[in-house]
Amino acid sequence: MTAEAVDGGVAKTSVLVIDDHTSFAELLTAAIDHEPDLQGLGFARNATTGLQMCRSLQPDVVVVSSGRPEGLGLGIAADLMAASPGTHVVMLVSEPTSEGLAQAAAAGASAFLARGTPLTALLGTVRHSHSGVIEVDPQILAAFATQAPPHSQVSAAPLLTKRQMDVLKLMAEGKDVRSNAKTLGISQNTCRGYVKAIHSRLGVHSQLEAVVMARQLGLLAVGR
Repeated sequence: MTAEAVDGGVAKTSVLVIDDHTSFAELLTAAIDHEPDLQGLGFARNATTGLQMCRSLQPDVVVVSSGRPEGLGLGIAADLMAASPGTHVVMLVSEPTSEGLAQAAAAGASAFLARGTPLTALLGTVRHSHSGVIEVDPQILAAFATQAPPHSQVSAAPLLTKRQMDVLKLMAEGKDVRSNAKTLGISQNTCRGYVKAIHSRLGVHSQLEAVVMARQLGLLAVGR
């Protein structure tokens, strides 16, 4: 990794930006480099250059953003992590599809935020992208529950208990474990147990994948 030490011996988190809008990429890179614990490595305007820079620089984090719905694509996450296995990928998305997000999540992307996410929130996500928890903007996640399920539904849906379904519906609203536990009147540990059971039943590893899979299986009704 390219992280360098700051005062006190704490290493900076190195960040590469990939965005097809030069002005946005320049501003974001400058903002990142202005933070005392972050190091902006520069930016790339396309996937090819971004992959080359990622392979060469081995950044701690890559922020991928696109100003166009058809822009860089969510599939780039797998390519970036293949080029630099220790790199964490934060996606800024405009109009994502559930299938595209599921693909990027399965590839190992660390976070999915709306392109208009405030800078402070984005920088916080960059700092915590190594936590192992996939962060998804609640508005992005909740939007999938209001979309019609894809035509290619799987016929045999796994059986979930009523309480597991209660937790799943709250997950589809973008709520976290603490909020879900409070809503359902249960402990956070109990809620985590339900989440793990849901992941196991659906054969997924994240909240995002669980919601996408539940929609594909018809477990989440449109509008919920």
